Amino acid sequence: MLKEERHAYILHQVNLHNKVLSSHLSEQIQVSEDTIRRDLAELAQEGKIIKVHGGALSNSFHLGITSQDVYAVEDKKTIALKAVQLIQDGMFVLTTGGTTIAELARMLPKDLQATFITVSLPAAFEYANHPNIEVIVIGDKLAKGSKITVGGEAISKIKMIKADLCFLGNNAMDASDGLTDNDWEVVQVKRAMISTSKKVVVLSISEKLDTAEQLKICDVEDIDILITELPPNSKKLQPYKKKGIQIL
Repeated sequence: MLKEERHAYILHQVNLHNKVLSSHLSEQIQVSEDTIRRDLAELAQEGKIIKVHGGALSNSFHLGITSQDVYAVEDKKTIALKAVQLIQDGMFVLTTGGTTIAELARMLPKDLQATFITVSLPAAFEYANHPNIEVIVIGDKLAKGSKITVGGEAISKIKMIKADLCFLGNNAMDASDGLTDNDWEVVQVKRAMISTSKKVVVLSISEKLDTAEQLKICDVEDIDILITELPPNSKKLQPYKKKGIQIL
């Protein structure tokens, strides 16, 4: 693979998954980690990504959810519009963070009266702009890359909640491998959310389906509803439907 091809591949992976690890890219492209580190340094110097220890972050994800450079933003708006239809007055709704969750927050009906509980600072900011919903922010150590709170105290507080709905942003999902991520602390937070929610909803652009990261969050059978930008009868979604997941 030529350097230009590597750069294009890396940039796409960063935008798709928000965060990438050098070790994972090295395996995928089959080049040394030194080569990957040089590639990341060059892309960062060009202002296309943010290089961090062990990998890189997406500009849009890291610099703020109001960025005009959010990847696949129209697809995420479609997903958010579907997700809003699940929320009813009086519900307790638990959410992670991410750009799709931000679109969901912006689309909440103005007359909705519900309680939103989140570990995400950007999501909390969006919820705070709503006139009628209550907002609970679960505090602890802040993971700067994902801008969510993580750690034992956050997980303990999450487990005290009995949420009606849990909306999870997705990094990678596969019908066989389940829901996966590349951040250990984020994985623990999502596991806690799944364990304490009556209904678990994954919000994911279809491009993230049939992909896997190194750390497992849960099996697909632990997910109740999958929402993508695709029509529910899309061929790509059928393996998930066969696992018993409701597709929207």
